[in-house]
Amino acid sequence: MNYYTKKPKIRYKIKHPKIILVIIAIFALVNSILYLFDKNILPAVLSIGEERLKREATEIINETALEIYSKEFNYSDMIITEKDNEGNITMLRADTVKLNYLSSKLVLEANEKIDKLEEIGLKVPLGYMTKNLVFYNLGPDVSVKMTQIGNISSSYESIFESAGINQTRHKIYLNVNMKMKVIVPLNSVEVEVASQIPISETIIVGKTPTTAIDLNKN
Repeated sequence: MNYYTKKPKIRYKIKHPKIILVIIAIFALVNSILYLFDKNILPAVLSIGEERLKREATEIINETALEIYSKEFNYSDMIITEKDNEGNITMLRADTVKLNYLSSKLVLEANEKIDKLEEIGLKVPLGYMTKNLVFYNLGPDVSVKMTQIGNISSSYESIFESAGINQTRHKIYLNVNMKMKVIVPLNSVEVEVASQIPISETIIVGKTPTTAIDLNKN
C-alpha cells in the first residue's frame, strides 16, 4: 500500500518590506504630483504664458511701428489728392509702393525682435498663478517656450468720418496679425496676436471726395 504525504508549503519571506512600502509610497506620490501638475498647474501656466506672449508680441509690433511710421510716414506723400477747377477734392489715391515699403519694413524688424523673444522664452513663477501680488515671485519657475507659425501679415484700413460741416476726418490704420505657439512641458497652444495701429488722422476740408482710396485692396 502506497502512502502519500503532503509536501510542506514553502513560504517566502519578503526581505525588507518597509523599503518596498516606501518605494511604492514614493511612486504613488510622484504619480499624484505629475497628475496634479498636468491637470491643474500646466494649464494655468499655459494660460499665463499665452497672456504674457500676447502682451510682449503686441508691444514689439506697436513700438516698431511707432519707430518707423513716426519718422517715415507723411500723409501728403502717401495720400495723393486730386481736385477739380473749383478746388474741391475729387479723388484720394494711395501711393501703394511707399505704404507697402513701410509695412514690409515693419514686418522684417518685428520678426527680428520676436526671434530674440523666442530664444529667451518666458519664465513663469508658480506663485504667479495665485493672482496675489504677495506671492507673484514665489515658487520655482516654469519655462515657457514660444515659436512663430508662418509669417506676419499686415494690411491698411482707411476710414472716413464726418467731422462737422463740410469736413471729413480720414483715419488710416495698420492691421498686423501673426500666429505663435506657446509650449510648456507636455502641452502647447496656438495664439493669435492681432494689433491695430493708428497711423494717421487728417481733417479734409471740403466736400467728401466721390472717389476715395480703399487700402484694403492694396
